[in-house]
Amino acid sequence: MVDVISFAEAIADSRQFSKRHLLIGNGFSIACCPDIFHYGSLFKAADFSDNPELVKVFEVLGTQDFEIAIKNLEAGARLSSIYTPGHLDAAEKMQADANALKEILLTAIARNHPDVPADIPDEKFWSCRRFLNLFLGANNDGQVYTLNYDLLLYWTLMHGDNPFGEAINLATNDGFGNDEDDPLADYVVWQGEVAAHSAKVHFLHGALHLFDAGMELQKFTWVRTNNRLIDQAREAINANKYPLFVTEGSSSQKKEKIRHNAYLYQGFKQLTANAQTIRHCFFILGHSLAENDDHILKRFGAGKFAKMYVSLFGDPNAEWNKQIINKANSLAAKRSHRFPLEVAFYDASTANPWEYA
Repeated sequence: MVDVISFAEAIADSRQFSKRHLLIGNGFSIACCPDIFHYGSLFKAADFSDNPELVKVFEVLGTQDFEIAIKNLEAGARLSSIYTPGHLDAAEKMQADANALKEILLTAIARNHPDVPADIPDEKFWSCRRFLNLFLGANNDGQVYTLNYDLLLYWTLMHGDNPFGEAINLATNDGFGNDEDDPLADYVVWQGEVAAHSAKVHFLHGALHLFDAGMELQKFTWVRTNNRLIDQAREAINANKYPLFVTEGSSSQKKEKIRHNAYLYQGFKQLTANAQTIRHCFFILGHSLAENDDHILKRFGAGKFAKMYVSLFGDPNAEWNKQIINKANSLAAKRSHRFPLEVAFYDASTANPWEYA
């Protein structure tokens, strides 16, 4: 039977390393809002009941990426007059379906996410800031990587501290800054690979507040707009700016998209570099270690850092936990004998970021 320690014991043990880093999965968000974050992807969460034929578009294109589907429909609408002259209804249908997909995407976002930070109690944010201080605080200087699309991590980093408690100075640099051409814009822009080397927070699969504007990657900020998430998303999509999501199903498909986006690839390289640092350690919280994220997990198996702390939720003998244990041990087994990886498992219930004392 596997030995499961408490989160406090894991943190105490990790003090032997120079830095600890954190990789978070959907369990992080479920712990905050269990009624809305139990979904695997936006595609799975989307409601196609009024437009069931649109599922075939994704199937033909071999993707679950909304942006690819929308752009192909819009391109088809423009090209249809060349290949199907006299059939204006085809162009109209494709454009209508593109518009319908935009609304389905927006609805999926709105239905599976709080509108504004005020929807979450301050106490939860203050608790999460104390938790993140273990990784992003001055005493550690680590990095946080998230595989989630939601804004809970971002909102926590931007949230004020408890006025009755001690201030927590978290490293919040995510590589974004003012647009030099429009410093007062409602958004900030990614500053490029050079500036990103100092980033401490990485959205490895994109997020709901990151939009591809063609010439630049924009981050919509709650502080500058005070607009609801759904309103920000609708305005951006109507301006042909698409949320940056890695929604593809398989690990290879995800990796392909990451490699073709400078921001995503930079975060991937940062994780890889830290995984190659012997005196560092990694904590994994709320992630199933499923094979569709092998493009990330393989970096741990091929790395040099000495210890990995993995969360287990519930009975360690439950089937889902057995799969996590087996996968974590298989990653350790891939290591060279020169750089062995020790794996420790901790009880996720003792590490709840939203109730961290």
